[in-house]
Amino acid sequence: MRVRDERGEWVGGAGVRKLGESATPPTDGRFWAGSVTKTFTATLVLQLAADGEIGLDAPVADHLPQFELDERITVRMLLQHTSGLYNYTGEPAADGTFVQGIPSVGKDWVDNRLHTYQPQELVRLALSKPARFEPGSGFGYSNTNYTLAALLTEQVTGRSYAEEMQRRILGPLGLSDTTVASTSPQLPAPHAHGYCRYQDGDQWKVADVTRQNPSMLHAAGDLISTTRDLAAFISALMGGRLLPAPLLAQMRTPQGPLGYGLGLFVQDLGPDCGGTVFHHNGSAPGGYGALMYSTPEGDKTLTASLTMGDAAIDVAQVFPGVLDMLVKRVFCGGPIEPGQPTG
Repeated sequence: MRVRDERGEWVGGAGVRKLGESATPPTDGRFWAGSVTKTFTATLVLQLAADGEIGLDAPVADHLPQFELDERITVRMLLQHTSGLYNYTGEPAADGTFVQGIPSVGKDWVDNRLHTYQPQELVRLALSKPARFEPGSGFGYSNTNYTLAALLTEQVTGRSYAEEMQRRILGPLGLSDTTVASTSPQLPAPHAHGYCRYQDGDQWKVADVTRQNPSMLHAAGDLISTTRDLAAFISALMGGRLLPAPLLAQMRTPQGPLGYGLGLFVQDLGPDCGGTVFHHNGSAPGGYGALMYSTPEGDKTLTASLTMGDAAIDVAQVFPGVLDMLVKRVFCGGPIEPGQPTG
């Protein structure tokens, strides 16, 4: 974890780099950043909008006619998850249970994690499923939106998504440890190992999933990064170095039940707790997670990477409370109250 503010920088780590060893995770280590990628992708699209190459309220079908998209779906709807498009990694059913799309969880994903997907294949899978709602009438977080956004940038610029990301964002900011992994399963050293605990029949098993093919999350979760690079990126973005002020304001305008802007979550911590923070966290399938938070001016940031081990815990139950404690501790200040968890 890395915290930057007007006093400087604090960096710390806990746990082990690899199961069975005692070394702690490297604080400068690389990790699969997961959906943090979406903020990078949204920034890229908004830069193209600033240059007049993309209209945020123009139909996506105008640029990508091969998919025969609903003409009402706009570029803005992709970035704010209001298109209604099915999420190719899966959707919750009416009873709340998760219905898998492409293999993305459990044994199915572990066995399939080195498979290469083409982005067009992912989009066509999503389009073969019924839309969740009419375009613009609801909110539905969907990786499909951002894979389409990347294909849009490629169509408009004539360059690959990875090339354009390097040319417009990674290179100018000097983010030398951040890369679009595309189809490569290699996580460069140094890094912590990630693990997936899954059920195989009536047995529970644990697999080292450090090697995984990120092509299943094209432009929606295929970045490799570090806490240092994520801090530099979100600080530059919030500080107005990547987008003109009017577009940054649109990016930071929350919509829907989760307060999602254009590639960013907007969270109001209240007047007694630092006001508003902007963030996008991420999880790669299996064992990796990432945090990326910033104040509106980019003068205080929190970035972190997390890996799962072999503990039999319900992350969905435990993690939100720990995360809330952590965010308030960093952005609200003050001591942790007695009885609160400290690790």
